Amino acid sequence: MQTLIDLLHAEACSCVIRNGTDVRIFKQRGVADLYDLYTGDPTFTAGAEIADKVVGKGAAALIRLGGIRAVYADVISEPAAALLAEGGIGLTFGQKVPHIVNRRGDGFCPLETACGELPFEALWPVIQNFVKTQRAAEAGH
Repeated sequence: MQTLIDLLHAEACSCVIRNGTDVRIFKQRGVADLYDLYTGDPTFTAGAEIADKVVGKGAAALIRLGGIRAVYADVISEPAAALLAEGGIGLTFGQKVPHIVNRRGDGFCPLETACGELPFEALWPVIQNFVKTQRAAEAGH
């Protein structure tokens, strides 16, 4: 895991995922990379390890859905840590916070807010809707 953490910081990326000898570096914002992997290449995440800058409840749900077995997060929210623990996923982190803040730093992360108190089983449609809405908004600009 230390190799992944070192890469995460050296490459200034959003996350690094290793499955066996295959290591991939990702640079999209938010949960976009985890979402794209889960929907487009789910075999890569099954049994993988991830080092991520920020893990909120939405990212934690995608990590569980993808079958990732071990997580390091620079920053993780309490709801995300609970969701990973509930799924039996190994977790180490730099800092645990009550919630993830938005990019402007003036409120809560919108995906974590959308996930709210929902149980794991109810999160996938929320994440799908969030990503599709975000991508439609970005395409419109």
